[in-house]
Order: sequence, then C-alpha cells, then structure tokens
Amino acid sequence: MSREAGGRAAEADASDPTEFEAGGPSGRFGIPGRPLRRSSFLIGFTGALGVLLAYAVFLGLRNATGILVLVVIALFLAVGLHPAVVRLRGWGLSHGLAVAVVTLTVVLLIVGGVLALVPPVVTQSGQFIEQVPSYVDELRRNATVNDLVERYDLMERIQSAANADTIGRALGGVLGGAQLIFGTIFRALTVLVLTIYFLAYFDKLRSLGYALVPRTRRERVRLIGDEILTRVGAYMVGALSIAVLAGASTFVFALVVGLPYPFALAVVVAVTDLIPQIGATLGAVVVTLVGLATDLPVGIACLVFFLIYQQVENYLIYPKIMRRAVAVNEVAALLAALLGVSLLGVVGALIAIPTVAALQLILREVVLPRQDSR
Repeated sequence: MSREAGGRAAEADASDPTEFEAGGPSGRFGIPGRPLRRSSFLIGFTGALGVLLAYAVFLGLRNATGILVLVVIALFLAVGLHPAVVRLRGWGLSHGLAVAVVTLTVVLLIVGGVLALVPPVVTQSGQFIEQVPSYVDELRRNATVNDLVERYDLMERIQSAANADTIGRALGGVLGGAQLIFGTIFRALTVLVLTIYFLAYFDKLRSLGYALVPRTRRERVRLIGDEILTRVGAYMVGALSIAVLAGASTFVFALVVGLPYPFALAVVVAVTDLIPQIGATLGAVVVTLVGLATDLPVGIACLVFFLIYQQVENYLIYPKIMRRAVAVNEVAALLAALLGVSLLGVVGALIAIPTVAALQLILREVVLPRQDSR
C-alpha cells in the first residue's frame, strides 16, 4: 500500500507543470524540433524588432527627461551628503539616525533659506523689474552707452523686453505663475525625497553596483568607484562653498557702495557662480549693469570689484578648495561646461566637471594602461 502511495506521489510530482527540472526537456510535451534556420526573413524580422525596441526606449527616455534630471540631481546631492552621514556614524550614531540628522539639517537650512530669501527677493525683484525701463533711460544718458545703443538700435529691443507687462505675459499670467510656483515646489520635494532614499540605501546601492562586476575585477572597480564618489562629493561641497562666499562678498560690497536690491543681486551672483567657467562673469555683468544704471562711479566700482574678486577666486580660493579634490584640465573643463549647458542647462553645467574628473580617472587608470599593455 505504501508503494502505491509512493508511486502516486511520484506520478503527481512528475505531472506537476510548475516543477522546475534542471536536466533538460522531459519529453512529456513532445520532442523538440530542429533549430530555426537563419533565413533572411528571420534575420530581418529580428532586426526590425530590435530597431522598434530601441526607438521605444528612446521615446521613453525622451518623455522621462524631466524625471531623469531630478534623479541625477538627487543622486549628486546624496553623493555630496554621504560623507556627513559617514562622519556621524563614526561618532557612534546608527545609520538611520545619521541619515535623519543630515536630512533634518538640510530641511532646516532650506526652510530657513526660503524664509530669509523669498520675501526680500520677491519684493526687490518686482521693484527691480518695474525700474528696468528707468535704468535703461539712465544708461542712455551716458555718452558711450548712448553711442553703442544708437549704433546697434538696442533701445527699442531692451525696452520691449524689459517691460513688466511683457514679462507678465511671458509667465502666462496668474495661472502660468501659479503653475510655475507649484511645479517648482513639486520638483524640489521630489529631489528631497529621492535624496533621502539615496542616502538611506547608499551603501546597498553601491554594493549592488559593485556586485554586478565580475569577481576578478571587483576590488579594482570598487577602489576606482569610491575614488570617483569621493571626488564628486568634494566638488559639490567646494562649489557650494565658493558660491556662498561670492554671494556674501557681493552683498557686503552692494551695501558699502549703496547698490539697490543688494540681497537679490547677491542671490543672482551666488546662483550664477555655481555655473563653471562662465557663471561668475554672468553675475558680474548683471551687477555691473545695475551699478551703471544707478551711477557711473558706482558702475565703475562694481567693474573693478568683480575684476579683483574673480582674480582672487580663480587663483586663491578655487585652487585651495577645488583642485585638490577635482583636478581637471582647463580646456576639458570649459568644453564639458559648454556641452553640459547645451544638454541639460544649469544642471548639466554643475555635473560636467565631476563627470570629466571621473572619465579622466578611468582613462588614466583603465584605458591607457590597457592600451600600453597591447
């Protein structure tokens, strides 16, 4: 009786269609046929399916560009904040508590910055936009500027572009302004949430990435990858430090010389200074134009201040803060910044230099030695 039960159990196991069998086809579902011939029709059909799949992936990436940009921003922020998490863990805090402390600190800084920044920026920026036509008239009274304006017929273009009504229509009115505000808030919250997740699972994500590499090369890839992450984090901290220093210096200078809207101008300089290579010049041009519109000696003082400050930043501040962490060739940095701006705007410019630093490290440690060994 037990043999019959065992036989029925074996028969039931053999007929179970969900059982995984590692020994090849069982023959219960027929004898496998011969492989399909590599006919021209089959090759063409497979190629067409590959093209369609590639096009579908392209469309998906194009439609998801906005989300992918937010993911990249959050990833770079997580890389920049991860050293702080490591430092807190070294002080005895658990991983979750360290991430919570860093996240709370970032949120408090953002909230404090918004409370301190938004009201004066909104007020002063609105007043600045309203006064732009009068600034243009003041600039026109200057003989040199007036000659350039008349020569290139710039007055009508500037006045039409700087009109408050034109700017309001460009923003799409009330609905467009509300959509812009809520869209910005949504993107900021998305970046914040993604940054928190990346920080919480940073070690696991990094280990998973290294686990995908063959074991014989895993140690070398881990060393190079950790070095890249260290450089990216150092670059982000250094860029933010330099931008804050530039904004603070501009704010103090604007108060000393009596520039209008000092806080708004300081914010403009700090934000543009985050753009590699060309950002500092853009901020200097904006502040100098405001100074020229206020008074000619003030404009000259702005020009002299930024000429001196940029030399100090380029040859004293930047080398001490940045070049130890991210040593990139100047030509490569300029080309990368221009390419990043053309592809992803300001975000592309921000990630251009650490990306070039990573590629430079891979080129020096992997590609060139491999070429030399051949």
